[in-house]
Amino acid sequence: MSATEFLRVSDLHAFYGESHVLHGMDFTVRRGECISLLGRNGAGRTTTLRAILGLTGRRTGSIMLNGREVINMPSHRIAQLGVGYCPEERGIYASLSCEENLLLPPQVASGGLTLDEIYDMFPNLKERRNSQGTRLSGGEQQMLAMARILRTGARLLLLDEVSEGLAPVIVQKIAEVIRQLKQRDYTIILVEQNFRFAAPLADRMFIVEHGQVMAEIAQGELEQKQALLQEYLGV
Repeated sequence: MSATEFLRVSDLHAFYGESHVLHGMDFTVRRGECISLLGRNGAGRTTTLRAILGLTGRRTGSIMLNGREVINMPSHRIAQLGVGYCPEERGIYASLSCEENLLLPPQVASGGLTLDEIYDMFPNLKERRNSQGTRLSGGEQQMLAMARILRTGARLLLLDEVSEGLAPVIVQKIAEVIRQLKQRDYTIILVEQNFRFAAPLADRMFIVEHGQVMAEIAQGELEQKQALLQEYLGV
């Protein structure tokens, strides 16, 4: 494993019951890098995030996290190795206040952001700290779902469709936060339908189809690989 490599996924297969969803996913993520898994709905991108964290059914292959094989570890042990997951459905506790939601997850490692640091990064949440989860807008809920995992000390962030359905001004704010997290040396995997959101943020993009990586595109190759993007994504 390379000194700069934080995650290596090799020949990863994942199943939900009898459904075989991932068919040999292969990719690496370097420490401090942001990568994006691009593809159409049903391609296997969300399942890849869930499989990394052990939230699917049976898995085979290899998932090396910071030099440790985690394919057979339970989810809570993988999380304790510094993995934070922001699911598409956000998972905000409606009966808790914004701040109670923030304080709920346990710390898995030192180095998590303090509440003050989180409120500096997400001023909207500071304004709404005492508001119930149900009273937050969709954009505020998305910010809260992201902010919540930053308190835990996780260094690998799995972000699933964080721009979906949000107003452009909120999408812009979330992109700004992801840039700040990259500067702080977080390692980030973005699952995105929104190519225009993901492309400027990701150092590398992996096109996923039928549970496999079909192509890898580096940030500097976007222009010359437009035909490939059009073929797989229609962009």
